[in-house]
Amino acid sequence: MSFDLVLLGGTGDLAWRKLLPALFQAFRHGSLPADGRIVGVAREALDDAAYRAWVAQRLGGVEGEKRPSPDEFARFSALLHYVRADLSNPADYAALAARLRQREAQAVVLYLATAPALFARVAEQLGAAGLATPRTRIVLEKPLGHDLASNRAINATVLRHFAEHQVFRIDHYLGKPSVQNLLALRFGNALFEPLWRRETIANIQITMAETLGVEKRGSFYDGTGALRDMVQNHALQLLCAIGMEPPANAGADAIRDEKLKVLRSLRPWTPDTLARDVVRGQYGAGQINGERVAGYRDESGVDPASRTETFVALRTEINNWRWAGVPFYLRTGKRLAAREAFIVVNFRPTPHAIFRTPADGANRLVIHLQPRDGLDLHLFAAAQAPRGPAAQHPLPLQPAQSTSAPLSPVSLNMDFDQRFGTERVGAYERLLLDVLAGRLNLFVRSDEQEAAWAWVEPILHAWQHAEDGPRHYAAGTWGPSAASALVARDAQCWTEEC
Repeated sequence: MSFDLVLLGGTGDLAWRKLLPALFQAFRHGSLPADGRIVGVAREALDDAAYRAWVAQRLGGVEGEKRPSPDEFARFSALLHYVRADLSNPADYAALAARLRQREAQAVVLYLATAPALFARVAEQLGAAGLATPRTRIVLEKPLGHDLASNRAINATVLRHFAEHQVFRIDHYLGKPSVQNLLALRFGNALFEPLWRRETIANIQITMAETLGVEKRGSFYDGTGALRDMVQNHALQLLCAIGMEPPANAGADAIRDEKLKVLRSLRPWTPDTLARDVVRGQYGAGQINGERVAGYRDESGVDPASRTETFVALRTEINNWRWAGVPFYLRTGKRLAAREAFIVVNFRPTPHAIFRTPADGANRLVIHLQPRDGLDLHLFAAAQAPRGPAAQHPLPLQPAQSTSAPLSPVSLNMDFDQRFGTERVGAYERLLLDVLAGRLNLFVRSDEQEAAWAWVEPILHAWQHAEDGPRHYAAGTWGPSAASALVARDAQCWTEEC
């Protein structure tokens, strides 16, 4: 299949950090379709040769095994082309269209690797220049808007020129192999699905923790915050994968229909639940891996009086037959104690205890998403310890008394990285290949996005009018103490506290 993959913003941070390394890996793996072009579009005064040299310099800085050899890059560079364009100038879109018309590629992918504020304007100009053809696909990075109204405005503009099946709203979390495994775990195995309901599950916890701060994105992050950056998209997509009903098939719309039902079933916010069930925090100075780090307000580009949250924890429920009454706890934050993303499914205790189990005597399933990809299933087993000399002279059996040994916790561990490591690809590589193939399964539909924004918007409004700001937590901890109190009210605890 012939293709033209156009990177609008081809010299930007996203292009050189994520997209071009992913495209090179796809080329190295032999996964890129034959007869392709990768066309960088940016303001810099470059030609094809200069752009190839620029890409070579950037790829030379990636981690060891992913770095191309001179021979590999020489072959990859034949795919690279460049068009100089100012995305605010309509005439430059016409020049891009003329360059693409030099041949009739079977698929033309327009990847908007630009600032999100430009999405609507760029989509409008692409349509005006005749670039919205039946062969065209457009890729939009998150965040798509900063609230429900702006999200609707961007989608309305894009959908005036492109059909819904041509729009690939990318959430790189959905490209992670571990996240794709959530659906395989649930719907590809007979073991779990009968237990996946309120009768057997006590609560579900989703944690997405980072040790990094805002790095060089202080000015961007200060206008965004953890709720928009992580909860509205990544965390809610994980909640959908965990909570959705079995789809009729593995088709994109069947899966996305079920995710939409979850989003529309989330318990609506009230003033009481907003005050009780949502915690926001902001990191101060502290220790990360033995190194002293600055607080959020001392980061470059951040307002010294900022009320932007770097941590969110919340409690919600899915109001449907399967999940009624089961708490779902979500938390995410920067400068936390570890870089981890995982989901914990806490099962209910056995209805009648005939064995002596530890105080927290219930099974749990831990689904690791990063940095490890795998499962831990926590069970109990008899240790079969010796009974001592008295066992040689057993006493008469006493009715209705337990003589069993106490149970001990044991774990069943599955490491998917070890099992599938050489067969797996990175998130952006997977998603870019899916765009080229026209597969929409791992992309977000516009109504999903609107439902997610509609659910988080009351939180944004409540924070905007609140007198108090985010709660303080020291870098290197697991967030403010109010996050522990949030789950303790249900007599629960976060995994590291249990």
